[in-house]
Amino acid sequence: MLTIFLSALALAVQTTPVPPQTTQLPPAIPPVSTPAKPVVEADLRPYVALVTDLGTITVRIETRRAPITATNFLRYVDAKRMDGFQFYRSTKSWGPANQLVQAGNRGDARKNFPPIAHEPTTTTGLTNCKGALSMARLNPGDATSDFFLLLSDIKGFDADAPGGDGAGFAVFGEIVAGADVAEAIFNAPISPTAGEGVMVGQMLEPKVTIKTARRVPAPAEVPQGCVVKAG
Repeated sequence: MLTIFLSALALAVQTTPVPPQTTQLPPAIPPVSTPAKPVVEADLRPYVALVTDLGTITVRIETRRAPITATNFLRYVDAKRMDGFQFYRSTKSWGPANQLVQAGNRGDARKNFPPIAHEPTTTTGLTNCKGALSMARLNPGDATSDFFLLLSDIKGFDADAPGGDGAGFAVFGEIVAGADVAEAIFNAPISPTAGEGVMVGQMLEPKVTIKTARRVPAPAEVPQGCVVKAG
C-alpha cells in the first residue's frame, strides 16, 4: 500500500500544472518635462565707430525700428562720405536741460545723398534720451547728413511732446561707448560771433573733425541703452 501511495503522489506532482509566474513591474516613471529655453533674439544691430580729433565715439544703429534713417546714416558710413564731416555745434548756451552736439557735412555739398522721409518717434517707438543719436532737419523730410548726439534728455524733441510740431526729430541710434568724447566736444571752445539765428554762440571753433566712420563689432560690454521706449 505504501508503494502504491508513493507512486500516486509522484504522479500527482508530475501532472499538477504549475501556475505561470508573474513579474511585478515597477510603476512607470513619468517623463521629466524640461522647461523650454526662452528664444533670445540675436542682436544684429550695426555698430559704428566715429574716430574724431578728440577720440572715438561708438554708436549703435537701430536698423529695425528706424530703417529709413538708419540706412541713410550707414550709407554715408559705407561710402566713406562721412570721413571729413565735422562736429560744428554745441548747445551750451541752451543750459543743462538741452545739451547736444551737431555734426554733418560742412564742406562739399555734393557729398550729400538725397533727403530722406521723416520717421517720427511715435512710429519708431524710440525717444530722445541722453545718448540718443537723432537726425537733424529744418522741416520733416529734408534731412540729409546732419545728426545730433544728445548729452541730456530732450523729450521736447519727441514727436508727441506737448507744444511740439507733432513731428519731432528722428531717433535712429545711441552712444554705447565714448560718451566722454562727446562731452569733450560739447565743452570745446565756442566762437562768440559765428553762426546765424539761434546758432550764434553755439559754433565750435575749431570744429572737431570725424577722421573716419566705420562699422565695427559690438563692444565687449554693451549697455542696454535708453532710446527704446518701455512698454
